[in-house]
Formats: sequence, C-alpha cells, structure tokens
Amino acid sequence: MALSFNPRLVRGVSRCHAILTAKMAFAASCRDFSAAEKSTVLVNLNDDTGVATIQLNRPPVNSLNLQLLTDIKIALDKLQMKKDCRGMILTSSSPGIFCAGLDFMEMHNPQEGRAREFWRSLQEVWKMLYGSRLATIAAINGHSPAGGCLLSLTCDYRVMAQGKFMIGLNETLLGMVAPFWFQDTMTNTIGHREAEKALQLGLLYSGENALDVGLIDELVPPEKVMQTAQVQMQTWLKIPDLARRLTKEQMRGPTLQKFVQRQNEDVDQIMKFIMDSATQRSLGIYLNTLKHKNN
Repeated sequence: MALSFNPRLVRGVSRCHAILTAKMAFAASCRDFSAAEKSTVLVNLNDDTGVATIQLNRPPVNSLNLQLLTDIKIALDKLQMKKDCRGMILTSSSPGIFCAGLDFMEMHNPQEGRAREFWRSLQEVWKMLYGSRLATIAAINGHSPAGGCLLSLTCDYRVMAQGKFMIGLNETLLGMVAPFWFQDTMTNTIGHREAEKALQLGLLYSGENALDVGLIDELVPPEKVMQTAQVQMQTWLKIPDLARRLTKEQMRGPTLQKFVQRQNEDVDQIMKFIMDSATQRSLGIYLNTLKHKNN
C-alpha cells in the first residue's frame, strides 16, 4: 500500500475539499492523549423496541483515535450480547459533523505498540459493524469524509442530512491510498465503476450526488434524520431476524473472509508506512499546513 502525505496536494485540491479537510483534520489533531476525557460514545437501548442508538461523542469532529475506537468496540460487543437488542442506529452527538475520519495524531511520532493497537482497533470496528447480526442504520447528521464515510458504509442503510454536508473516501486528495477493505466496502455499495472513479479522484459527494450514486439511501432535512432512521428501522425489524441475518452473512461473507485472510498483512503494511522517517517528516509538514490554514 503506497501512501504519502504531500502538503502540495492539499493546496492543489479544490477550495471546498481543502477547507473541509483542513478544518476537520486539524481540529481533530489538537488532542492531549494523557488528558482525562469524558465518554466518547453514548449508548441508549430502548427496551420496548429493541433498538440501540450509538452516538459518537468526541467533539469537535469525532475523529477516530484509539480511545474512540475502543469505546465503539466495547459498545458494539455489549449490544451484540444482548438478546433483546435487534437493531442499532449509529449517529453523532455533534450537529453538522458525523465523523471526520482518522485522527492523524495517532500516526504522528507514535509509539509502535500504540500505532499497531490503533490500526487493529480500526480493523475490528469495521469487522464488527460490517458483520453485525443487528440491523444497522447510519444517521449521518453532518460531514462524513474518509473514515467517517467508512463507518456509514458498514451499516445496512444510510440516512443523510440535507445541506452543505459532504461524504466520501477522499484519501487520494491527501496522497494516500485507501486500504483494500475500504475499497471493497465502497465497491460493494456503489458498484465497481463508480467506486473506481470515486476512489481514484478522492471524491467528496454532496448529499444529492451521494443519493444519485447509491452511497446513501435517503436525504432528509437535518431535523428529521433520526426520526427517518427510526422509522426505517421498523421496516428492517419486520423481517425475521434469522432470515435477515443469514442473508447478510451470505452477501457480506466473501468480503469479510478476504479481510480476515489479509488482516495481518494490512497491519504490517500500514506500520511500515507510519514508522517510515520520510512519512513522519511529511506528516509533520502536513499538520503544520493545516494549522496555518485554520489561522
């Protein structure tokens, strides 16, 4: 997996892409890992409906660091074990932001052990969501680039807020290559040809365009995102759980099997990239570029 952070690429992308990426990524990077933080995941299970809501709760942009990924894993594991839980809605506690993707500070001058744990945690969150026995719906109430888009793609159904919000796997805009399992998830959702264009060009779709290509399933006013997700969930829960789950396993099984076979290889590749001295120099320059864009 050939990856590189190139600050000139940030300056070369469209103004909309650059501003969106800069504001999200830099705000996400301003974290002290040693500081005590409140819960990064809010979970509520409605005993009457059997539907749980998981809210990403790491302001300002819900960037995916080790703590957030760990909290998501714990929440998913608990819900999976609850026999009365049949569905899960994934959303954000921060209006206007669903998830800005990976926290770049996890890759900047990291301890190798932590970096490995971080990447494996990302892998496990994807695997747990993509293979979940639960009916899952993403209530996308804001921007959702890169890893945020990936989280939504793992769900069975996606409802997005109308407005200026963008969604997509835009890694190439930063000189990066999306891992194979990112690519497979996108391809399974929107088809090979559209995914090929989206991944090579690093496209960030407006809600309208995302709906057109099948990246999302519904586009509604921001105040109706959760309500729409809840109504749609009832449609999924009308299907007998076993039949729906087995169908999901058959449809997603080959992608999950491929991932399991190459999971360790993927970790080794990303670690080689992260720990490379040239990568660290480029990443430092990149983060500094984002800092100046925000000033």
